[in-house]
Amino acid sequence: MIKKILFSAVLVTSLIHIAPAQTKLQTGIWRGVLKTTAKKEIAFNFEVTNAGGKQTLAIINSTEHFKVTNVTGKGDSVFIKMPLFDSEFRLKQADSKLTGHYIRHLGDRDVPMGFTATAGTPWRFFKTPAKTNYNVSGRWTALIGDSTARDTTIGEFKQVGQKVTGTFLTTTGDYRFLEGTVSGDSLYLSCFDGGHAFLFTANIEDDNTLTDGKFFSGLTGKDVWTAVRNENAKLPDAYSLSALKPGYKKLAFSFKDLTGKTVSLDDERFKNKVVIVQIMGSWCPNCMDETAYMVNYYKKYQPRNVEVIGLAYERTTDFAKSQKSLAQLNNRFDIKYPILITGYTNNKVETAKSLPMLTKVVGFPTTIIIDKKGDVRKIHTGFSGPGTGDHYTNFISEFEKLTDDLLAE
Repeated sequence: MIKKILFSAVLVTSLIHIAPAQTKLQTGIWRGVLKTTAKKEIAFNFEVTNAGGKQTLAIINSTEHFKVTNVTGKGDSVFIKMPLFDSEFRLKQADSKLTGHYIRHLGDRDVPMGFTATAGTPWRFFKTPAKTNYNVSGRWTALIGDSTARDTTIGEFKQVGQKVTGTFLTTTGDYRFLEGTVSGDSLYLSCFDGGHAFLFTANIEDDNTLTDGKFFSGLTGKDVWTAVRNENAKLPDAYSLSALKPGYKKLAFSFKDLTGKTVSLDDERFKNKVVIVQIMGSWCPNCMDETAYMVNYYKKYQPRNVEVIGLAYERTTDFAKSQKSLAQLNNRFDIKYPILITGYTNNKVETAKSLPMLTKVVGFPTTIIIDKKGDVRKIHTGFSGPGTGDHYTNFISEFEKLTDDLLAE
């Protein structure tokens, strides 16, 4: 049991409020390391700064600096509650080091990962990486998984010197902001944002081939991967993966919002309007990216008779627990549209049961676009977030054009 483990604490992401009696963290760049059961290190960096008498930390993944504000301290211990994904750090500070655990609170159990961090360490994988003749910049067709269960993805990387940033694109979303290095003939990439904890390694066989790839996810996740350079690689159309069953034109549901009030798609609020239904969960980093976009989209389009509804599928059917997790999401992004607690879990089969007019739900998030007559016009699977660069901006352009077209009908 987590409660029986003696944790002390201190750390993680931005805008951390530390009591005056608390020992201050050394300012500057730190290197944090999460330990997997395979004895691999998922490394990331964070920066500590002082502002207005308070210490501020930011977890760094490429261009993203992820912020956290809920931190309490006692003696040499500080407990950091991540703003999303129901996770936290409990660490102890000694000199310029931090030790302890990162804990994910799942629906039925807690999962702790060992964690250490060292101050004054700006490098992620190697202080001095081995010289290399390789550059992995470009687009790759990547196969993640063995021959019995393999997913085709697209790797998009940018290498400057020996530093690499990028992501993997999939039919259900992306792997968000990855950052790492090329050292000799090896590629290393990682990400940590409170929901994702990823490590990718691979051998660079030649300019066009990555072999012997290993993918570590969270405490126990482990898989294999390979990739070949392919500048023309494409994924299936995200609008082609899910649909309504034959005979259906409309969506129907009634679920409770965060206050316990029942909200139905048949409510007067949604009639004669374009409606966007967001299938999501507070545990889902890609859903976080979509929510960040959707909040701004709603500000822009709600005055033009567009409504948005979030349908939340949490890790538990416990309403109070789901309510607490979703309240964090709501507060983080200041969501003005209703988020409904469906009472179903994030299991895709469960999700499909709650909306029986759909053929299937392939992944989270899934976005359903409804016209002013109440007919479903499009269903979009996944979300390419800001870590995907042009894919993100292209999606926004296409999605908003679709909205404009439906409003003009």
